[in-house]
Amino acid sequence: MSKLVEVNEKIADKVVGGYKKIENGVVQGFEKVTDKCVETLFAKEGESVEDAKKRLSGQNKAE
Repeated sequence: MSKLVEVNEKIADKVVGGYKKIENGVVQGFEKVTDKCVETLFAKEGESVEDAKKRLSGQNKAE
Protein backbone atom coordinates (compact mmCIF):
# COMPACT_ATOMS: atom_id res chain seq x y z
CA MET A 1 0.00 0.00 0.00
CA SER A 2 2.77 2.47 0.81
CA LYS A 3 4.29 1.94 -2.65
CA LEU A 4 0.99 3.07 -4.20
CA VAL A 5 1.02 6.19 -2.02
CA GLU A 6 4.60 6.97 -3.07
CA VAL A 7 3.72 6.61 -6.75
CA ASN A 8 0.67 8.84 -6.33
CA GLU A 9 2.80 11.49 -4.61
CA LYS A 10 5.37 11.40 -7.44
CA ILE A 11 2.61 11.75 -10.03
CA ALA A 12 1.07 14.64 -8.09
CA ASP A 13 4.44 16.39 -7.85
CA LYS A 14 5.00 16.07 -11.61
CA VAL A 15 1.50 17.34 -12.41
CA VAL A 16 1.83 20.32 -10.07
CA GLY A 17 5.31 21.11 -11.42
CA GLY A 18 4.03 21.00 -15.00
CA TYR A 19 1.09 23.21 -14.12
CA LYS A 20 3.36 25.77 -12.43
CA LYS A 21 5.59 25.94 -15.54
CA ILE A 22 2.58 26.55 -17.76
CA GLU A 23 1.13 29.10 -15.37
CA ASN A 24 4.41 31.03 -15.16
CA GLY A 25 4.74 31.03 -18.94
CA VAL A 26 1.24 32.37 -19.42
CA VAL A 27 1.70 35.09 -16.80
CA GLN A 28 5.02 36.19 -18.28
CA GLY A 29 3.53 36.27 -21.77
CA PHE A 30 0.58 38.33 -20.57
CA GLU A 31 2.92 40.79 -18.84
CA LYS A 32 4.96 41.21 -22.03
CA VAL A 33 1.81 41.90 -24.07
CA THR A 34 0.49 44.31 -21.45
CA ASP A 35 3.79 46.19 -21.29
CA LYS A 36 3.93 46.51 -25.08
CA CYS A 37 0.34 47.81 -25.21
CA VAL A 38 1.01 50.38 -22.49
CA GLU A 39 4.24 51.43 -24.22
CA THR A 40 2.59 51.78 -27.62
CA LEU A 41 -0.81 53.19 -26.72
CA PHE A 42 -0.57 55.04 -23.42
CA ALA A 43 3.01 56.05 -22.58
CA LYS A 44 3.92 59.65 -23.18
CA GLU A 45 7.12 60.42 -25.04
CA GLY A 46 10.10 59.59 -22.86
CA GLU A 47 7.95 57.96 -20.17
CA SER A 48 8.83 54.47 -19.00
CA VAL A 49 6.28 51.67 -19.03
CA GLU A 50 6.33 51.50 -15.22
CA ASP A 51 5.69 55.25 -14.94
CA ALA A 52 2.86 55.03 -17.46
CA LYS A 53 1.27 52.15 -15.53
CA LYS A 54 1.48 54.15 -12.30
CA ARG A 55 -0.03 57.20 -13.98
CA LEU A 56 -2.86 55.17 -15.50
CA SER A 57 -3.63 53.35 -12.25
CA GLY A 58 -3.86 56.65 -10.36
CA GLN A 59 -1.01 55.84 -7.96
CA ASN A 60 0.94 58.90 -9.05
CA LYS A 61 -1.25 61.59 -7.47
CA ALA A 62 1.34 64.38 -7.93
CA GLU A 63 0.64 64.67 -11.68
